Amino acid sequence: MKTLIKHSIATVTLALAMILPVAAQETKADVADADTLTLQQLLDQVRQGRVSDNAEFQAREAEFRNNRNKQNTLLKRTQTAIKREEARSERLEKDFSENELKLAELEGLLNERLGVYGELFGIVRQVAGETKAQVDESAISGELQGRAARLEVLAKSKGLPPMAELEHLWFALQQEMTAQGEVKRFAGEVINLDGSLRNAEILRVGPFTTLADGQFVRYAGNGRYADLGRQPPARFGDAADDLLDGEAGDLVAAPVDPSRGAILNLFLQMPTLAERINQGGLVGYIIILLGLFGVGVAIERIVRLTMTARAVKAQLANGQASGDTPLGRVWAAYESNGSANVETLELKLDDAILKEMPALEKNLALLKLLSGVAPLLGLLGTVTGMILTFQAITLFGTGDPKLMAGGISQALITTVLGLVVAIPILLLHSVAATRSREIVQVLEEQAAGMIAVHAEKK
Repeated sequence: MKTLIKHSIATVTLALAMILPVAAQETKADVADADTLTLQQLLDQVRQGRVSDNAEFQAREAEFRNNRNKQNTLLKRTQTAIKREEARSERLEKDFSENELKLAELEGLLNERLGVYGELFGIVRQVAGETKAQVDESAISGELQGRAARLEVLAKSKGLPPMAELEHLWFALQQEMTAQGEVKRFAGEVINLDGSLRNAEILRVGPFTTLADGQFVRYAGNGRYADLGRQPPARFGDAADDLLDGEAGDLVAAPVDPSRGAILNLFLQMPTLAERINQGGLVGYIIILLGLFGVGVAIERIVRLTMTARAVKAQLANGQASGDTPLGRVWAAYESNGSANVETLELKLDDAILKEMPALEKNLALLKLLSGVAPLLGLLGTVTGMILTFQAITLFGTGDPKLMAGGISQALITTVLGLVVAIPILLLHSVAATRSREIVQVLEEQAAGMIAVHAEKK
């Protein structure tokens, strides 16, 4: 019996250890008291624990049932809402299909009733779009602003435009045509090259030319004008000054760009004389220096030979042997050898003429050399420029012609410079050589005459 009781106590204790959770940690004093509990007390504690656990389980079960009922209610509401929305969706789809059919019928009826007016209003919208684009780019818009907004609305309209919009279209066209024949001054804003704004008086010649502060400007949009990076050639600037200085009613020659800026941009892209010379590179500068040197030498020779020729002609007219001139020295040689025989006198006069030749032909060979070297240097620059061009083609291909423009420009500019230098120097050399030959011919004629006179005396 005792053994059965012990086994029962052990079984109950094991079951309590496996089922009942520990409610709280026990202190060392509580553990010591638990060892002294009787079996009846232990049984009472187990019974109380089961009662409290059953109550807790029942509370949890009731809460779970309550939540389940709420979820079922929510589920039913959601299902009801889904059915309601599905029915609404079906109704809307039906309405949409019916409206599409009605819309197609109404559009067909509209097109039938419009007839030629549909095509007419299409043309109106097209003209409005083209007019809006023209107005946006027109220099007149700097004076007459705010014209493009209503034109844009008309161009994008899909329905029938009202009469007011149609009237604005023809009014804008008439206004543009009228302004194209006007020369007007008005106050406007100009964008400086640094991006800042300034107020200036704008002179507009139709939609073609605009001037501000005596310089050409271009229309930059948004009712503003902008300075040009570089002004066109001086002849156009002089004509613009005449226009600015003119009074109302005066007739003046004014620059007009019928392309509305395209021709002006071409003038601005044209390189100046300094830029063209710079394109020739080192070879071009050498050719220019040689040309300046050659022209200077040629002018000095021509001036000196011309003065000498005048002195010789004056001495021929006077018939006097004095004077520091080639003819005077030849005459002096004749007088100093007047008693010699004809052969000796002829040799003496030839010697005197030969002594005058270096001074008369000085630097003429140099001029001839420069006239031949200049084209050769131009050819050298051409070859160098073509080498640069082929190097650019090798590196970058032929896709962008601007990459090859530098070498081609050098090739062409150096060729031009060589010819421009050689031709004037060659002409000046010819003039100087002619002056020299004229003087030598006079000396030879005078020497031959003096020999003949001396031979007759003998």
